[in-house]
Amino acid sequence: MKSFIAALAFAVVAAVGVAMVLNTMQQSSSVSFTTSGARVGDPGHNLIGPS
Repeated sequence: MKSFIAALAFAVVAAVGVAMVLNTMQQSSSVSFTTSGARVGDPGHNLIGPS
């Protein structure tokens, strides 16, 4: 029974830790949807690297 409680406590701590790490790594949806994308009027413009 003690090993089950220890495993359960470890799972809770690991889940909270992973959630905190992923929260800091991911960008918010407002940032991801407001970034510049491909322009229909200038096809291929976003495919050219920096000069």
